[in-house]
Amino acid sequence: MNENEKNMPLTPDIQMLIAGHIPNTKYFDSRFDHLQFQSDELRRNQEFFREQARDLKLDMDRKFSDVDKHFDTSRQDMLERFTQVDKRFDESRSDMKERFLQVDKRFEQVDKRFEMVIASIDNLGSKLDKRDEQHKSFTLRMFSLAITISLCGVLGVFFKSLGMI
Repeated sequence: MNENEKNMPLTPDIQMLIAGHIPNTKYFDSRFDHLQFQSDELRRNQEFFREQARDLKLDMDRKFSDVDKHFDTSRQDMLERFTQVDKRFDESRSDMKERFLQVDKRFEQVDKRFEMVIASIDNLGSKLDKRDEQHKSFTLRMFSLAITISLCGVLGVFFKSLGMI
């Protein structure tokens, strides 16, 4: 630039033209005010969000506490029921043991009676063997007698036919 241009004052039209393209301090002030408003709004929203998150955390803690209490009571109920079931199983087991003992005693009695029956069958068998032996000897004697009588009859018929009698 030369010296003439440096000293030359700007005309109002040129000032308006330059002012229209170059922002002035009012523009920057309004933009900074708008940014400040947005920043404040973000801070308020962050605080609101923090409060909601805190409330949500408190609600969740309370609900989980309630759920924990419910689980604890359910667990206690289940433990009591399992204890009752264990008692019932123990009672059933002892009843079964008693019944098995009774069944064992009955089987012992049946075994004794079975042995007695076998002994009586053996005894009866030996009695029958003796009786059979007696009947056998009696039958043999009777058979011998019958044969002897028959033989005597045949001899008598033989002698009669020969004329000896």
